[in-house]
Amino acid sequence: MMDKDFIKELINLIKNSNVKSLKIEKGDFKLQIETYKEIQPPEGVKPQKTEEYKHLEILPPSEDVKLGEQEEKKYHVIKSPLVGTFYRSPAPGAPPFVEVGDIVSPGQVLCIIEALKVMNEIESDVRGRVEKILVENGETVEYGQPLFLIDTNV
Repeated sequence: MMDKDFIKELINLIKNSNVKSLKIEKGDFKLQIETYKEIQPPEGVKPQKTEEYKHLEILPPSEDVKLGEQEEKKYHVIKSPLVGTFYRSPAPGAPPFVEVGDIVSPGQVLCIIEALKVMNEIESDVRGRVEKILVENGETVEYGQPLFLIDTNV
């Protein structure tokens, strides 16, 4: 077993460096530390507070974001993997990750969803053209809610 002070020191060193991940295995002891770059919400958008999530319920997407059968078949739908606040750009005043008409590749960041003060980058899983962005910046999204329509026939 490693010393608690040593582990705390490792965490502080990683916090103040550019290291994103550290994994140590020694016998039965395993330690993995990962850092996440904190991204500020866009200007004019108030970040959600942790207390607001205490009584959070997951609700089905509202009627206005349900897609027709034609859109489901014609486009690849990128859906929200979690409940949170949708942001189109990495920081206030920064340009959006993608615009309608942009060609995206697998692994390319499309947006950020903030949940419990953690900024989660949502990436494309296909190559194609962004046809529609279905959510407004700063809007709360639900699990499974459609976010983007991607035309993979480009």
